[in-house]
Amino acid sequence: MKTFFGNTAGRPATTGALTHGPAGPAAELPPLRQAAARIAVYDSLTSSPRVEDVRGDSPRALIEALASRTYQLSHEAGGAVPYTVIREVVENFIHAYFSEVVVSVLDDGATIRFADQGPGITDKDRAFQPGFTTATDEMKHVIKGVGSGLPVAKECLGFSGGSIVVEDNLERGTVVTLRMAGPAAQQPPESPVAEGRQPVFELPSLTTRQKQVLSLTMELGSVGPSAVSRELGVGLSTAYRDLAALEDSGLMTSDESGKRALTSYGVQCLDSIFKG
Repeated sequence: MKTFFGNTAGRPATTGALTHGPAGPAAELPPLRQAAARIAVYDSLTSSPRVEDVRGDSPRALIEALASRTYQLSHEAGGAVPYTVIREVVENFIHAYFSEVVVSVLDDGATIRFADQGPGITDKDRAFQPGFTTATDEMKHVIKGVGSGLPVAKECLGFSGGSIVVEDNLERGTVVTLRMAGPAAQQPPESPVAEGRQPVFELPSLTTRQKQVLSLTMELGSVGPSAVSRELGVGLSTAYRDLAALEDSGLMTSDESGKRALTSYGVQCLDSIFKG
């Protein structure tokens, strides 16, 4: 049987529920034909949602397609959940083996609910701590698998005044709900724009490499010159200059060890880049 991760000839087939345990051999994944998810967009709760299927011929392709389409539909509805947050949550579907994935877009895009019927998350508190993961070696060919997904999503939403909640699905599986006020709700009545002044947020002029540094920082949580040099294939001096420039622009902040993380302004900037 061919699975998401290639030919499994010679391996025993699995049936029934898949466990969420840290030990033992990697569990088999569903056949490739099941690489699909469903998105439901609720224009109102008094009418049936608009439903569409999203497919991919591999886990990576499905993750890319589902994250992009969810972002597009939620923002078309008026939502403001950043792409990076949506992507981090979508990647977690790999732990559910993409079992019965449903993404619901509600409240004019301000709420996005991700549901599956996988093995579930028993310790929801630790799921928000970096480093706790059940990713197998096979999964790490598709995702980072270092336990950063939910922590990054929570931190990013916190910067933007949003929230993330993880709950059990009805019989089995997990439901992750993202909530964030839409652009209109985030704009205060007496804003600088309304008073005829320049808006507070302006997208700075960045090079392509600096944008890549921002994206890498969102993915890893924090970075230093060595990580930027290694991941982007640039010299250490170049990596240091880019990090320093981004910090001077207010997009990043550094800790005592010299590692940089995104500021709330940096998160907004990165989201605007994805929108652009």
